[in-house]
Order: sequence, then structure tokens, then C-alpha cells
Amino acid sequence: MPIISNQKMLLVMTTMTDIDKGKLLARQVVEERLVACCNIVPRITSIYRWNDEMCEDQECLLVMKTVETRHKQLSKFVLQQHPYETPELIALPVTESTQEYLSWVIKETV
Repeated sequence: MPIISNQKMLLVMTTMTDIDKGKLLARQVVEERLVACCNIVPRITSIYRWNDEMCEDQECLLVMKTVETRHKQLSKFVLQQHPYETPELIALPVTESTQEYLSWVIKETV
């Protein structure tokens, strides 16, 4: 079902070094009403190049649901709290959702 509201929902993702730091950040952003919900994928393997070296690390992935109007505040908060020098912080627009879920996300982020 297409989104009917003029408020746009985003999925914002970041990775963290471990599950405990992920849970801490998730609780903080929900408490601050920057997101309605944060899912934590507890163990992912990330392979990437950093400073011209190949790296492979175990991380956790945070998938946060918020509205576009809270995105700047969320980004600022995550960047201030994040342990990485250059954290991943990616926002994707949600093009479809139920109206009920979108309404809940809006209600929880005001």
C-alpha cells in the first residue's frame, strides 16, 4: 500500500563494533524520539578497504526507522556518539508502507 501521508519515512543504517554498543545507541535514539524503532542484526561480516589495507571485521547492523524531518537530528546524534572515525550512515527512502505503520512512526518521532 502506498504511503498516503506527506511525511516521508526513512530507513537509516549504521554499523557498530559490537552488540552492546549497538544496543546502547539504539536505546538512546529511541529514547530521544529520533527513531520509532531500531532493529539490530547482531552479527555481520564487513569486508572493506581502509587506509589502503583490506579489512575484515565482525560488526552489528542497526536499521532505524524515522521520518525525514528527524533525519538531520538523528545523523548529528549518531555521529556524535559513534566510536568510528568515519561511520557508515546511510538513509534510504521508504516508498511503500501501510498507513498504520507510517502513522506509528510519525507518532513516535514527534
